[in-house]
Amino acid sequence: MVTFFKTLNVSRLIRYSRRHGMKFNMLMCWCSGMAASGIKEFYMLPEGDKLMQFDSIAVNTIVMNRNGEVNSCDIPFSPDLQEFNDIYLKLTRHTSENCINHDLTESMVIGTSALVEYDIDGAVGMYSGIFNNPFMIWGKYKRRLLKTTLTVSFQFHHTQMDGAHAALFLNRIQDTIDHIGH
Repeated sequence: MVTFFKTLNVSRLIRYSRRHGMKFNMLMCWCSGMAASGIKEFYMLPEGDKLMQFDSIAVNTIVMNRNGEVNSCDIPFSPDLQEFNDIYLKLTRHTSENCINHDLTESMVIGTSALVEYDIDGAVGMYSGIFNNPFMIWGKYKRRLLKTTLTVSFQFHHTQMDGAHAALFLNRIQDTIDHIGH
């Protein structure tokens, strides 16, 4: 596993979130899916000594359930932001209320974990070979004088993609943020 860190300018995403009443975390998940959807390596997953090819991708988010614990929720990716938002809200609400994971086994899943209450600079998790999915983590965004930034860590399996693909993915997230609503 390899981990990259990148600081994103999320000023535009925060404004869009407020203007359109959409959750920041959902928008980050959508931007991640949008960035990944154009990179073929995101449709493959290392499993043992094979690369499994998928026809679709999903974005995972961690959901606080009604018991104060966490569950995992896979959201099928749609390039249509409103459609993704509707699915995100429906599935995260269902996961929270029922306290059960929502797993999509037919899609290649990009993991995310938003630790928005904590000021962290990144995280690195060493996978044991069970979870080989690419995984992105972020904490609290930081307000500066003229912009708001968010540091993300992105972990990926080197068998799945090269560093150039991972760097392209992170750049495409920033591009997606910069052009949201256009």
